[in-house]
Amino acid sequence: MEGLGRRVLVAAFDGWNDAGEAASSAVAHLRDSGGYETVYSVDPELYFDYQYTRPQIRTTADGARELTWPETTILRPTRATRGTQLWLLTGVEPARAWQAFASELVDVALREDITGFVSMGSMMSDVPHTRPISVFAGSESEPVRAALGLERSSYEGPVGILSVISHVATAAGIPSAQLWASVPHYVAGHTPSPKASLALLDRLEDITGAKVDRGDLPTQARTWEASIDAAAADDDEMTEYIHQLERTRDTWDSPEASGDAIAQEFEKYLRRRGDGPGRGGRDEPRKP
Repeated sequence: MEGLGRRVLVAAFDGWNDAGEAASSAVAHLRDSGGYETVYSVDPELYFDYQYTRPQIRTTADGARELTWPETTILRPTRATRGTQLWLLTGVEPARAWQAFASELVDVALREDITGFVSMGSMMSDVPHTRPISVFAGSESEPVRAALGLERSSYEGPVGILSVISHVATAAGIPSAQLWASVPHYVAGHTPSPKASLALLDRLEDITGAKVDRGDLPTQARTWEASIDAAAADDDEMTEYIHQLERTRDTWDSPEASGDAIAQEFEKYLRRRGDGPGRGGRDEPRKP
């Protein structure tokens, strides 16, 4: 039986892989709830298109003007723990040289003795906000699937940078897993989606054994759900559509439902996105 080990690198990227900002917000929550320091940053000149991902300027607390560039960084926890350590990989999906980008990051992971890799993403799906957020948990490694009870995706088609890094990590001998949260597509204007971030962190704790501090995410998730309830209350068509999604979800969750339901939804989403990447997974609401 093999799992992910005691030093797990958790990755999330802004952009195509991040509907409702659920995955990037989950990693930001991990970073903010514990002490982390930067281990490595890529050279942005090599990988980013500044016309697509522009540098940002801001005024600091002391009144200085500061220019920041798009980045991708690996961070390590500053506090020692007895159990599993969660390292973080976060940044912007690159515009070019994906193979070199993935290889560079995996080389650093090997140098730092990373024992497992978990990519976290989120996708717009035909699911109701009133039910628990579905998280597809998969792996290409048979030992990892057996140890953690994960699935193997049969999807074929375009992928994001998370899949590329996961593939390179697996080829380099780092056991890898993928977590994808399903975000209701009709709430695109209610970003970020803390309920989806919470679901990703719950599943991350399950498969890594690491203790994850939820902070005020449960309260944020309830507030998010209540705000959508309020919006739907004034829209009869939206209310009926949500009821339709609830009936479908309840059928999936029944004892008679197929265990492949979530995987099928994941693959349907990726086929829908097969015409290329969008912006943060936040495409226009689309009914079946």
